[in-house]
Amino acid sequence: MIMPPEPETILVTGATGYIGGRLAPRLVAEGYAVRALARDPRRLGTLAAAGVACVGGDVLEPESLGPALQGIGAAYYLVHSMEAGPDFAARDREAAANFAAACAAAGVRRIIYLGGLGRAGPRLSKHLASRQEVGDVLRAGPVPVTELRAAIIVGAGSASFEIIRDLARKLPVMICPRWVRSRCEPIALDQVLAYLIGALREPRTIGEVLEIGGGEVLSYEDMMRQCALALGKRIRILVVPVLTPRLSAYWLNLVTSVPMHIARPLVEGLRNDVVTTDQRIREWIPVVPLTFRAAVARALAEEHAGPLATRWTGAAASPGTATAWTGTVVGDEQRRAAAVPPAALFATVERIGGATGWYYGDWLWRLRGSLDRLLGGVGMRRGRRDPVAIALGDPIDFWRVEDFVPGRLLRLRAEMKLPGAATLEFAVEDQPGGGAILAQRARFQPRGLWGRVYWDLLRPVHSLVFRGMADGIVRAAEAEARTRIAA
Repeated sequence: MIMPPEPETILVTGATGYIGGRLAPRLVAEGYAVRALARDPRRLGTLAAAGVACVGGDVLEPESLGPALQGIGAAYYLVHSMEAGPDFAARDREAAANFAAACAAAGVRRIIYLGGLGRAGPRLSKHLASRQEVGDVLRAGPVPVTELRAAIIVGAGSASFEIIRDLARKLPVMICPRWVRSRCEPIALDQVLAYLIGALREPRTIGEVLEIGGGEVLSYEDMMRQCALALGKRIRILVVPVLTPRLSAYWLNLVTSVPMHIARPLVEGLRNDVVTTDQRIREWIPVVPLTFRAAVARALAEEHAGPLATRWTGAAASPGTATAWTGTVVGDEQRRAAAVPPAALFATVERIGGATGWYYGDWLWRLRGSLDRLLGGVGMRRGRRDPVAIALGDPIDFWRVEDFVPGRLLRLRAEMKLPGAATLEFAVEDQPGGGAILAQRARFQPRGLWGRVYWDLLRPVHSLVFRGMADGIVRAAEAEARTRIAA
């Protein structure tokens, strides 16, 4: 029997992530009162516009969870720390334990968790083992847990899908390790969301570990071939036994949009078969099946249609939303007057990065991005979520929006490989008598001797680029104003 929507508010954690950002508005559309949790609720502006109540809280800070959980009937746990680096498993254990205890204290009646498929044992990858361990930690508390386990999620913006898409799109011939013949049961994004919402209404799912899949078992080789056909391409795949997970991850880092710190745990998981063996949920929650080929076509169509609702890049590579400056800080500051209104100047600033570029020395920016990719960093391939609009937490090439005041301030935090912390800030001020002032500030906090050497060696290049960028922004804003007047 399917239960009607519950009167209590539903909490969605991981709301800035790929699944959480899609699930919350779907729940609202289904008639639920929904609350979304994020370290900085300002990052949830698009969810607020969809009718989601946005609150602050951090699963690594237990004292912050109590207020967010008050009045919650059921909570979705969609948090993972893979972006945090090699210690993600320990962070995930701590976060899950904190959340389970806070739910118990607040009287939450159940937790719904999305984990990963894979047969438990010594051969299970660290990533998949961690996903299953999180479920165990949540179940150790008194609140009943429903755990859904899935393999690759096929949808626009999914990191796993983008790896397959990029390989199929860019490489007519691929030399692949043996993991390309591992068996996988992919599942479409819409099916995952349907099961997550259905589990909320179906009482038989309470306290259960359930496996969800699309019903079609394929090898990764099969998936790449089918994706290539959807893109109008053909590929040849040569399987060799010598590529280690580290080499495979490095190769994916260079060829696809996914950086090393995400590619490595994903690749290690590819050696495991991830196929459902328990189909009870298909009887309890009927979901329209979707073939892999149909799911790929739907994902590609969404990519072509415009900015995505969520993408794997939405999760920050480092915790927190503000850079704390202590000790030595060096930098560069440029001020320029512009013969345009402040709003027009800031509109030019807002378009920075992505297809627009950086207003000066784009080849230098691309070179820096290529070097970052070689070092295993994010590089320039993340681009922008939207060519014009900006929201707090958005990635912009190898930066992330740390602070944003519409019409006045844009501050970016560096996420490229650096021997220190860096921000780049653009502030627009009114100019007495008309026009506007651009205040552009770069700040760098060196980490150790190498950090200081790095800054000193590149000071002439930084000075050239930052001067040219400030001039370029003003020129672009004034040129656009003249074009509007002429029209």
